[in-house]
Amino acid sequence: QILEVGTFTGYGAHCLAEGLLPTGHLHTIEGNPEIVYLIKKHLTAATLDEKVTVHQGDAKLIIPTISGNFDLVFLDANKREYDQYFDALADRINPGGIILADNVLWSGKVVSGATDKDTQTLHAFNKKVLADERFTNLILPLRDGLMMAQRQ
Repeated sequence: QILEVGTFTGYGAHCLAEGLLPTGHLHTIEGNPEIVYLIKKHLTAATLDEKVTVHQGDAKLIIPTISGNFDLVFLDANKREYDQYFDALADRINPGGIILADNVLWSGKVVSGATDKDTQTLHAFNKKVLADERFTNLILPLRDGLMMAQRQ
């Protein structure tokens, strides 16, 4: 089971759903109600709609309503809420499962010492995951930075 937090156009959901095992399922959460119909339209056209449940609303409220654990979680939503998503999901990641968090270097600002609120929030998130003994992690310095944290 996969969870994507922040669907946007649905391209990531499409790619994740294509990689699912036949019995796998993807839950994707999008906060913007104006684009959910497009996401569903594209998933239906790709015949992936039966493998994907599209949730619309606040991820912090939706995550607790999704049953089961996850093998993969992809975070690409409100950066200021990454730590809250992590807290809600850390114990729901299967051993060997992975959390991918996008934009964790925030255009290089995290490593350059910028002090704006978004940069400081992402820096604190990175430190939090690094300190969590349940996970091993690394940050790939691709584009805006991609964190991979694997549950032990």
